[in-house]
Amino acid sequence: MRHAKKVNHLGRTSTHRKAMLSNMASSLILHKRISTTVSKAKALRTYVEPLITRSKEDTTHSRRMVFSYLQDKNAVSELFREVSGKVMERPGGYTRILRTGFRKGDAADMCIIELVDYNEGMLTTKETKKATTTRRSRRGSGKKADVAETPVAATPIVEDATVIEDAEIVEDTAVVEEAATEAVEETTEVVEEAAVTDEETVAAVEEIKTAEAEITPDAAEEAEK
Repeated sequence: MRHAKKVNHLGRTSTHRKAMLSNMASSLILHKRISTTVSKAKALRTYVEPLITRSKEDTTHSRRMVFSYLQDKNAVSELFREVSGKVMERPGGYTRILRTGFRKGDAADMCIIELVDYNEGMLTTKETKKATTTRRSRRGSGKKADVAETPVAATPIVEDATVIEDAEIVEDTAVVEEAATEAVEETTEVVEEAAVTDEETVAAVEEIKTAEAEITPDAAEEAEK
């Protein structure tokens, strides 16, 4: 049983495995990405990342130690001149494995292993995600982030409130206009009724005058008699 044996021998002897990983590490440093199987990529990651960490300290001893693993002067020069500057601020995790499917023939699980800082497309997408998303914490230090986020959340509420107020004002205005029109209609009705009553009064007065005019000659004749 293979308890606690994490090293994948990859079906090769020790010398063959070391030579293969050395060549793959040199190719990865020079070309920044290579295509291989997932098992080889995982073994290569544990092989090349300590060498990249050592390249952060550009000394003769570090170069000799890296050269003892890679056995390639061009790869060592590229590692200490170019790659070390890119990964200086990164605390480990210099490589990324991207699965690409299965190989035709033996259906081996294939992938691409690359240096993280040389994939500009994924770096830009992560930067945009960090810029758009905010992180909340349950501790007391996260109160500032919550306070900073409250104006953004309050903006749509204020807009909704203004819309509601506008709607209420429009409704109140409509109600007031309806009340005003009803009052005007009532006033016109009262004026019309008053005009009718005035006409009736004038007609009654005229009738009384005509009646008096008819009565007065008769009364004068009787007085003369």
